Amino acid sequence: MNKARQDIVDQAFAKIDANKNGFIEMNEVKMVYNARLHPKVQEGKMTEEEVCIEFLHDFADANSDGKISKQEWDDHYAAISSLIEEDAMFVGIMKEIWAL
Repeated sequence: MNKARQDIVDQAFAKIDANKNGFIEMNEVKMVYNARLHPKVQEGKMTEEEVCIEFLHDFADANSDGKISKQEWDDHYAAISSLIEEDAMFVGIMKEIWAL
């Protein structure tokens, strides 16, 4: 990811990591993730609950510790970033989803 994209990904991680322990725990994600703005919810293809469940599973907790590490977070958003051509669109989506 380029600097603009990495910066917004870092901002989201910092916001969600409420206890500032360097990991995002599942309860922290559920408190702030705005699934209502997900394209599949807006298109009526999924419910907000379905999107949240999918989101939590997508991180593939590599070491099975029940937390999302910064590396797992960055890897997840690097994959998403590669699917979005325009920086402004990626940044805008991140701002909307995470209320940044």
